[in-house]
Amino acid sequence: MTKLGDIGGSAVNAVLERVGRGVSRVQERKPLPYDLLESEDAYLVVFDAPGVEPTDVQVRFVDGEVQVRADRFRAFHEGFETRFPGRGLALSGRANLPPDAVVDADGADATLTENGTLEVRIPKAADSTDVPLAEAETSEDDEQESDESDESDE
Repeated sequence: MTKLGDIGGSAVNAVLERVGRGVSRVQERKPLPYDLLESEDAYLVVFDAPGVEPTDVQVRFVDGEVQVRADRFRAFHEGFETRFPGRGLALSGRANLPPDAVVDADGADATLTENGTLEVRIPKAADSTDVPLAEAETSEDDEQESDESDESDE
Protein backbone atom coordinates (compact mmCIF):
# COMPACT_ATOMS: atom_id res chain seq x y z
CA MET A 1 0.00 0.00 0.00
CA THR A 2 1.44 3.38 -1.05
CA LYS A 3 1.08 6.26 1.37
CA LEU A 4 0.54 9.86 0.35
CA GLY A 5 3.79 10.75 2.16
CA ASP A 6 5.72 8.29 -0.01
CA ILE A 7 4.36 9.89 -3.19
CA GLY A 8 5.18 13.37 -1.90
CA GLY A 9 8.66 12.25 -0.85
CA SER A 10 9.48 10.81 -4.25
CA ALA A 11 8.18 13.99 -5.93
CA VAL A 12 10.40 16.11 -3.68
CA ASN A 13 13.39 13.88 -4.47
CA ALA A 14 12.73 14.22 -8.21
CA VAL A 15 12.48 18.03 -7.93
CA LEU A 16 15.65 18.25 -5.80
CA GLU A 17 17.55 16.09 -8.24
CA ARG A 18 16.46 18.19 -11.24
CA VAL A 19 17.23 21.47 -9.50
CA GLY A 20 20.60 20.11 -8.34
CA ARG A 21 21.55 18.98 -11.83
CA GLY A 22 20.54 22.41 -13.18
CA VAL A 23 22.71 24.18 -10.59
CA SER A 24 25.55 21.81 -11.47
CA ARG A 25 25.27 22.66 -15.20
CA VAL A 26 25.25 26.39 -14.48
CA GLN A 27 28.41 26.01 -12.42
CA GLU A 28 30.05 24.02 -15.22
CA ARG A 29 29.29 26.77 -17.75
CA LYS A 30 30.56 29.56 -15.52
CA PRO A 31 34.31 30.05 -16.02
CA LEU A 32 36.61 29.47 -13.07
CA PRO A 33 37.44 32.77 -11.36
CA TYR A 34 41.09 33.80 -11.56
CA ASP A 35 43.62 36.50 -10.72
CA LEU A 36 46.45 37.51 -13.07
CA LEU A 37 49.63 38.71 -11.39
CA GLU A 38 52.92 39.90 -12.88
CA SER A 39 56.46 40.09 -11.54
CA GLU A 40 59.68 41.15 -13.25
CA ASP A 41 60.32 37.63 -14.51
CA ALA A 42 56.93 35.86 -14.75
CA TYR A 43 53.15 35.92 -14.91
CA LEU A 44 51.11 34.03 -12.33
CA VAL A 45 47.52 33.01 -13.02
CA VAL A 46 45.63 31.83 -9.93
CA PHE A 47 42.38 29.88 -10.44
CA ASP A 48 39.91 28.74 -7.77
CA ALA A 49 39.36 25.02 -8.33
CA PRO A 50 37.93 23.51 -5.13
CA GLY A 51 37.48 19.77 -4.96
CA VAL A 52 39.89 19.05 -7.80
CA GLU A 53 42.67 16.47 -7.64
CA PRO A 54 46.04 17.15 -9.34
CA THR A 55 45.56 14.20 -11.71
CA ASP A 56 42.25 15.67 -12.92
CA VAL A 57 43.64 19.03 -14.09
CA GLN A 58 44.70 19.91 -17.63
CA VAL A 59 46.53 23.17 -18.33
CA ARG A 60 47.39 24.46 -21.81
CA PHE A 61 48.85 27.67 -23.17
CA VAL A 62 47.47 28.62 -26.58
CA ASP A 63 47.90 31.97 -28.37
CA GLY A 64 48.57 34.02 -25.25
CA GLU A 65 45.83 32.33 -23.25
CA VAL A 66 46.08 29.98 -20.26
CA GLN A 67 43.35 27.34 -20.58
CA VAL A 68 42.35 25.12 -17.66
CA ARG A 69 40.01 22.15 -17.49
CA ALA A 70 39.37 20.25 -14.29
CA ASP A 71 37.20 17.20 -13.77
CA ARG A 72 36.15 16.42 -10.25
CA PHE A 73 34.29 13.44 -8.93
CA ARG A 74 31.74 12.99 -6.21
CA ALA A 75 33.00 10.80 -3.41
CA PHE A 76 30.83 7.92 -2.32
CA HIS A 77 29.60 8.28 1.26
CA GLU A 78 28.39 5.00 2.69
CA GLY A 79 24.89 5.21 4.10
CA PHE A 80 24.08 8.44 2.23
CA GLU A 81 22.13 9.10 -0.93
CA THR A 82 22.66 12.16 -3.14
CA ARG A 83 19.51 14.27 -3.04
CA PHE A 84 20.88 17.52 -4.48
CA PRO A 85 23.84 17.08 -6.88
CA GLY A 86 24.69 20.78 -6.96
CA ARG A 87 28.43 20.82 -7.65
CA GLY A 88 29.62 20.98 -11.22
CA LEU A 89 31.91 18.15 -12.20
CA ALA A 90 33.63 19.60 -15.28
CA LEU A 91 35.12 23.03 -14.63
CA SER A 92 37.07 25.22 -17.02
CA GLY A 93 38.59 28.65 -17.22
CA ARG A 94 40.64 30.89 -19.49
CA ALA A 95 42.96 33.76 -18.70
CA ASN A 96 44.45 36.04 -21.34
CA LEU A 97 47.93 37.39 -20.79
CA PRO A 98 48.57 41.00 -21.84
CA PRO A 99 48.89 41.35 -25.65
CA ASP A 100 52.53 42.48 -25.36
CA ALA A 101 53.54 39.52 -23.14
CA VAL A 102 56.54 37.54 -24.37
CA VAL A 103 56.72 34.28 -22.44
CA ASP A 104 58.52 30.96 -22.32
CA ALA A 105 55.51 28.60 -22.44
CA ASP A 106 57.77 25.53 -22.24
CA GLY A 107 59.05 26.77 -18.86
CA ALA A 108 55.56 27.10 -17.38
CA ASP A 109 54.44 25.02 -14.43
CA ALA A 110 51.20 24.49 -12.52
CA THR A 111 50.64 23.72 -8.85
CA LEU A 112 47.42 22.72 -7.12
CA THR A 113 47.39 23.70 -3.45
CA GLU A 114 45.62 21.79 -0.68
CA ASN A 115 42.84 24.38 -0.52
CA GLY A 116 41.96 24.02 -4.21
CA THR A 117 43.89 26.91 -5.70
CA LEU A 118 45.54 26.22 -9.05
CA GLU A 119 48.61 28.40 -9.66
CA VAL A 120 50.02 28.56 -13.19
CA ARG A 121 53.42 30.30 -13.45
CA ILE A 122 54.61 31.32 -16.91
CA PRO A 123 58.15 32.76 -17.05
CA LYS A 124 58.79 35.77 -19.24
CA ALA A 125 61.08 35.18 -22.20
CA ALA A 126 64.14 37.28 -22.83
CA ASP A 127 63.07 40.44 -24.63
CA SER A 128 63.42 39.86 -28.37
CA THR A 129 64.72 43.43 -28.83
CA ASP A 130 67.75 42.68 -26.67
CA VAL A 131 70.59 41.86 -29.02
CA PRO A 132 73.93 40.72 -27.62
CA LEU A 133 76.56 43.46 -27.93
CA ALA A 134 78.79 41.46 -30.32
CA GLU A 135 75.87 40.99 -32.76
CA ALA A 136 74.90 44.65 -32.47
CA GLU A 137 78.45 45.75 -33.36
CA THR A 138 78.56 43.36 -36.31
CA SER A 139 75.25 44.70 -37.56
CA GLU A 140 76.47 48.29 -37.40
CA ASP A 141 79.74 47.37 -39.18
CA ASP A 142 77.77 45.57 -41.90
CA GLU A 143 75.61 48.67 -42.41
CA GLN A 144 78.70 50.91 -42.66
CA GLU A 145 80.31 48.58 -45.22
CA SER A 146 77.08 48.54 -47.16
CA ASP A 147 76.89 52.35 -47.12
CA GLU A 148 80.55 52.64 -48.22
CA SER A 149 80.02 50.23 -51.11
CA ASP A 150 76.96 52.23 -52.19
CA GLU A 151 79.10 55.41 -52.27
CA SER A 152 81.87 53.76 -54.29
CA ASP A 153 79.31 52.57 -56.85
CA GLU A 154 78.37 56.19 -57.62
